[in-house]
Amino acid sequence: MKITDFDYDLPENLIAQNPLEKRADSRMLVANRLEKTLEDKHFYDFPEFLREDDLIVLNNTKVFPARIFGTSDTGAKVELFLVRETESKTWETLARPARRLKTGKKIIFNENLSAEVLEKSEEGRIFVKFEANGDFNKILDEIGQTPLPPYIKREAGSLDKDRERYQTVFARKRGAIAAPTAGLHFTPQILEEIKARGISVAEITLHVGYGTFEPVRVSDLSEHKVMPERCEISPETAGILNQAKSENRRIIAIGTTTTRALESAAQENGKIKAGEFSANLTITPEYKFRVISGLLTNFHLPQSSLLVLVSTFGGYNFIMNTYRHAVESRYRFYSYGDCMLII
Repeated sequence: MKITDFDYDLPENLIAQNPLEKRADSRMLVANRLEKTLEDKHFYDFPEFLREDDLIVLNNTKVFPARIFGTSDTGAKVELFLVRETESKTWETLARPARRLKTGKKIIFNENLSAEVLEKSEEGRIFVKFEANGDFNKILDEIGQTPLPPYIKREAGSLDKDRERYQTVFARKRGAIAAPTAGLHFTPQILEEIKARGISVAEITLHVGYGTFEPVRVSDLSEHKVMPERCEISPETAGILNQAKSENRRIIAIGTTTTRALESAAQENGKIKAGEFSANLTITPEYKFRVISGLLTNFHLPQSSLLVLVSTFGGYNFIMNTYRHAVESRYRFYSYGDCMLII
C-alpha cells in the first residue's frame, strides 16, 4: 500500500492545543472490529468495556525536559531538542538555527551547563558534547522545557505549563522525549477501579523517541522503517503476559508504544522474551499481530506510521471510516486529544 492511502481531511481546529482539565473526561470512540460498530463514549467509561480476565499493559516511561535554550559564543540564540544520548554527555540533537552551528562552536545554557558542537550528520542532526557543573539531569530539569510535538503551539521560553500534564500518572522511568499519549487519560481512580474489578495491570517501558514525530518519507510502505526505541520488559511482566496468552485472555495495549514494545518482544513461538532491547519493528499492512487483542490509542496524523499501525490492527477500511466519523463528530485529535478503544 501507499502512504497516501492513509490520508484524511482534518480541520485545524480539531487539533487539541491544550489538555482537558480532567483527564478522564476525554471522549472515547469504541470501535468493535468484529461487529464493525462504533459507540461514542467517554474515557471514564473505559472499565465498562473490560472483562474480568483481561490484561491491561501500560508504558511507564517518563518524559524529560528535552528542549533547552542557549546562546552561542557569538551571541546568537540557539534551541536544542535532545533526541538521544549516544554516549555519556554526548547527544544527537535537532537544532535551530542548525546552519550556524559549525563544528567546535560553543553554546552556553547557564552558568552550570554548556556544550560544544562535535559534528553534523547528513540528515541535519547536530551532535554535541555537554559540560555540566553538577548533575546533568537536575540541570535539565531546571532549565529544560517539555518536548511537545510541533503541532502544539507554545511560545519559546514561555512558562512550561505542560511539565506535569504531558506525563502519565504512572510515569516512572525517565527517558522519553514524547509521552505515550493514550496513557494520558488515566487517573489513579480509574486504575483503582480497574484493579477492583479483578483486571490485571502490567507495565513495560519503551522510551518514546524522535521516530514518533518523524514523517513517512517513502511512497511505498514496504520501504518504510521506524527508528528503533529503547525498551525493557521485566521477567515478572513477561511471565504475566505469557500466562495470559496461554490462557487465551485478551491483552489490551495502552497506546501504540506499548503495542510496538510487545510485538517487538514476541518470539517466533509467540512467547514474550524479557530483557532490555531495541524495539525496531515497523508495523505495516502485511503484519500479523502476535500479542495484543485490544488497543487504546489517540487519533494520529494523516499519512503517519502510527495511523498505519492502528489501521493494520483494526482493519484498513474500518479504521479509515472510524476516523471520518471522529472528524464529523468533532473529536479532539492528537496528543492532547480524545481516544479510541479498538476491541
